[in-house]
Amino acid sequence: MTSAVSAAPGNPRDDRAFFGHPRGLGLLFVAEMWERFSYYGMRALLVLYLVNAVGWKDADAYRLYGTYTGMVWLTPMIGGFIADRYLGTHRSLLLGGAIIAAGHFVLAFPGMNAFYMGLILVVLGTGLFKPNASTMVGQLYAEGDRRRDAGFTIFYMGINLGGTLGPIVCGNLRSSVGWHAGFVAAGVGMTLGLIVYAFAKRSFLGSIGDAPSIRHVAATADGSGDGIRAWHGIVGAVAGGALGWFTGSGDWAATLTGVITGASIAMAVLSSHGAERTRVVALCVIVAFVTVFWVAYEQAGSSMNLFADRHTDLSAFGSVHTPEWFQTIQPGSLLILAPIMAALWQFLSARGKEPSTALKVALGLIVIGLGFLCMVVAGRAVDGGAKVSGYFLVATYVISEVGELMVSPVGLSYVTKVSPARLGALMMGVFFLSNSAANKIAGMLAEYSTGMASQASFYTIPVVASISAGLLLVLLVPWLKRMTAGVAA
Repeated sequence: MTSAVSAAPGNPRDDRAFFGHPRGLGLLFVAEMWERFSYYGMRALLVLYLVNAVGWKDADAYRLYGTYTGMVWLTPMIGGFIADRYLGTHRSLLLGGAIIAAGHFVLAFPGMNAFYMGLILVVLGTGLFKPNASTMVGQLYAEGDRRRDAGFTIFYMGINLGGTLGPIVCGNLRSSVGWHAGFVAAGVGMTLGLIVYAFAKRSFLGSIGDAPSIRHVAATADGSGDGIRAWHGIVGAVAGGALGWFTGSGDWAATLTGVITGASIAMAVLSSHGAERTRVVALCVIVAFVTVFWVAYEQAGSSMNLFADRHTDLSAFGSVHTPEWFQTIQPGSLLILAPIMAALWQFLSARGKEPSTALKVALGLIVIGLGFLCMVVAGRAVDGGAKVSGYFLVATYVISEVGELMVSPVGLSYVTKVSPARLGALMMGVFFLSNSAANKIAGMLAEYSTGMASQASFYTIPVVASISAGLLLVLLVPWLKRMTAGVAA
């Protein structure tokens, strides 16, 4: 991978034309922005469409939501594996984006067969696109480059700019034209992003991502090439599949999530040795805690989406909004907060006081738990038969974004710093598995809420779970620092 970067004319790593960062970061920012436009637009529509247009029960809609979003985040592990060994990150990103766009255009056709086919295409395309955009950001920075965390935070702004625009555009088209117009808009956005990326890639990124990284890596200490053996994956798949089947009560998506999660983690851990292995284990521990964070966060597209539709006064900031509009608060507030957090990390780093990634994640868990206290208060009012102000949702979403900025962008950066070079895209896929498992669990949790008489009691669950996990991770921070002692993580 290093040789591919060095061969690029003008070495994109030395470029500082994009706010002190390589111009390639700006290009990947745009591509990711449009991909997230399509994803968050669909995320805002899915449960509302199934309940209000198709007539599904809440529990069934939540189940499909959890399965769909879980699969969207599960396939990046496979996409990372393919990119590492066969296509390279650049070609994988292009192919994945094209499949995503095709999926959204298929969703424009009426009927449930087209609906399911469109969802499948979006899932498959995201698997190729998502891990490789993030991996290419990491490839822009040399080892030890102190701009890396700030660069990932800027990249994360692209994610959330798309996430802000998607629900607004798709939601307004849904209300003014129809459901399928909202689905098509997401495909148009993805197509625009691909066109920009394809034309500017060579100028901004050089040869970064052209070649599969595995071809540039020497054999491991035991002479086994990349070190991965078939039995590694088999052992992990069996163990993970059994766990997924048991915890999901036989649900096929939970079982498949367990199979792929178990296989990928086993391949990463069992194929590594010595210091490499301790770093991989530390990353897996972080992934487990990040999963808890996303279980709370992903109530936004399921239980909180219907909460906005049924129990919330839709007027806020002087206007009446669609229920989808409230899902723009998370990414929209992040756009305001991200530069502040990026500057804060750089300020603390320059003075040797920046918290470790593990401590940032712990703080993020505690923050999102505190944010859900707003939903507990709102839930008590709803339990009493009242509709509540939209500002309860707004407050929860804004506070959750403070937590997200302590978890996700620095987590992406952590993967590129801690992962062995030969497993870069695979380990990025492992990190995204936290989103996959969390989305499936979040859907199951929302489904569980349909049997609860109290909204306040339901929203107490993410409060307790998130804060407890954050406090436990605080206790583990010294151990995790020792596990990654050779890396500034």
